[in-house]
Amino acid sequence: MSVTTSSERAGVARAFAAARASGRAAFVPYVTAGHPSPAGMLEVLRMLAEEGADVIELGIPFSDPLADGPTVQKSSFAAIEQGADLPWTLSMLAEFRRESDTPVVLFTYLNPVIHHGLRRFLSDAAGAGADAVLLVDLPVGADAGIERAVDESALDLIRLIAPTTTPARVKDIARAARGFIYYVSRAGVTGAQADLSAGLAREVAEVRAVTDVPVAVGFGISTPEQAAAVARIADGVVVGSALVDALGRGGVDAARTYVRSLRAAIDAAARPGA
Repeated sequence: MSVTTSSERAGVARAFAAARASGRAAFVPYVTAGHPSPAGMLEVLRMLAEEGADVIELGIPFSDPLADGPTVQKSSFAAIEQGADLPWTLSMLAEFRRESDTPVVLFTYLNPVIHHGLRRFLSDAAGAGADAVLLVDLPVGADAGIERAVDESALDLIRLIAPTTTPARVKDIARAARGFIYYVSRAGVTGAQADLSAGLAREVAEVRAVTDVPVAVGFGISTPEQAAAVARIADGVVVGSALVDALGRGGVDAARTYVRSLRAAIDAAARPGA
C-alpha cells in the first residue's frame, strides 16, 4: 500500500462515524510502543489492524507513567530498557503507516513531548502518520499555549473525563474535545477489573447529552462481556491493560485470539438507539 497523507486517511472522527453507521461501537485497543519487543512492534500493529481495530492507541514509553497501573507501567519500563522512546515510536509508526490507514492516537505525557520540543513533536507526529494525541497530564485550561499549539496542528487533542468531573467541567471539556472523548470508567489508574461501575451507563449518558463528539470508555475493561456491556452504552470501547498483559504472556498469537473475542463481542452488542 502506498503512503497516505492525513487528509486521505480515515481520521479518528470518521472512524467513529463509520462504526456508528455500521450499528456498532468503535473498537480502540491500546498497546505500548516497543512491547513486548521493539523488533516485534510492527507485527503487533499489523495484527490490530487486521483484526478490526477502528482506532489504535499507541503509548509512548515513559519512565514515570503516573496514570497507568502496574501492567502498563511494566510494559513501558521493559520497552525503555530495550531502547524504545519517543523518536523510535514515531519512526515505527511511519513504517506502519506505509501499509495501513488505521487511525492512530499517540498516548503520552507532557514530559517527553516538552523534551522533544512541542512544535517539533506536533510536526514529527503528524509527519509519521499520527491522527491524534492524548496528553494524559494536560487537563483543559492547564496551559493555553500548549492547547493552542495542538489545536493549530494536524492532530486532534483527545480529552479525558472521569467520574469525579463536575457537570460544569464536563461541558468545558466537551466544548474543547476533538476526535473523541475518553471517559475513564473509574477513579484511579489503568488496569483490568472484575466489574464495571454500577453507574457507568448513567455517567456516559450524561456526557453524551452535552456533546456530539463520540464518547469512548476505557480503564478496566478486560473481558468480552465487559466490552459488550460498554458497547451498548458508549460510542467506543478502549481496552489496554488486558491486551498488554496478553501480549506479554503469549505474544502476538495470544493477543490476536483475545482481540478477536473483543471485536466479536462488540459487533454483537446492540447499539444505543438501535
